[in-house]
Amino acid sequence: MTLQQLEYIIAVYRFKQFGKAADYCNVTQPTLSAMVQKLEEELGVKIFDRKKKPVEVTPIGQKVIEQAWKVIVRARKLKEIVTEEKHSLEGPFNIGILPTIAPYLIPNVFPKLMNSHPEMDIRITEMKTEEIKRALRHGDIDAGILAVVDGIEDFNSKGLYYEQFFAYVAKSDKLYHYEHIKNQDLNGEFLWLLGEGHCLSNQLEKFCHLKSVAKNERAYRLGSIETFMRMVENGKGVTFIPELATLQLTDSQKDLVRPFAIPAPTRHIVMLTSKSFIRKALLDLIIEEIKKAVPKKMLQLQRDEQKV
Repeated sequence: MTLQQLEYIIAVYRFKQFGKAADYCNVTQPTLSAMVQKLEEELGVKIFDRKKKPVEVTPIGQKVIEQAWKVIVRARKLKEIVTEEKHSLEGPFNIGILPTIAPYLIPNVFPKLMNSHPEMDIRITEMKTEEIKRALRHGDIDAGILAVVDGIEDFNSKGLYYEQFFAYVAKSDKLYHYEHIKNQDLNGEFLWLLGEGHCLSNQLEKFCHLKSVAKNERAYRLGSIETFMRMVENGKGVTFIPELATLQLTDSQKDLVRPFAIPAPTRHIVMLTSKSFIRKALLDLIIEEIKKAVPKKMLQLQRDEQKV
């Protein structure tokens, strides 16, 4: 039995397919399948039911997976202790990040960071809030970048920045002629909102006391802010965009941006890690670079802002 075999069965469990698991582990599918089968033969049990599509774990296999996860996490901690002691930036570092943050933050931070430190191996995956918390608990990622929500008290959290939400309004909409958007102005509007599981929509719905959401979400919820922005630009409805997104807009796009009335809804972006996190030198470097990349005023909550 080897750590590599344990990593392989965990990958199959996660992806429910031997092919995807092999791609994730950077090996061929026959190699991964052979190693999993060898482990099953050594233990004298079937870990996976290969007849099912997607692949399912057997009852005894579930118990094996649970123990394998614990072994892998502890083995990684051993490596991380040595890496941190050496103040080394080497070794894979996995970050989960909200899809509503990634497009506006990642391009401004990580290419420069990796060019300055070619020894770094940062791997970034877009995830929703619950996926980030689950991945941190399982040791699938080292850190998560997300907005503060209830239920993160079990993790260590370091503040990164605050960002307001803005309305993005079609020229054909009555709100296009407003200088500021009040909560009550949104009721009855055609709203483009992110799907279930996106905390950005949940936060704004609560802050704005939206009454029209239930109707619109059934028919019009899609998947990305960028898609909604194109809808608005082509003449239909209202959506919401985070402050960092406004820094990337053209003049014609900025013409569609409307601020909220004071206090403006604002989210707090943080770096989340597990309580047992070790690689603090690398984490502190990443946090420092993120703070350099955002406007200074976004590093603190302003008087005219209200956290959502």
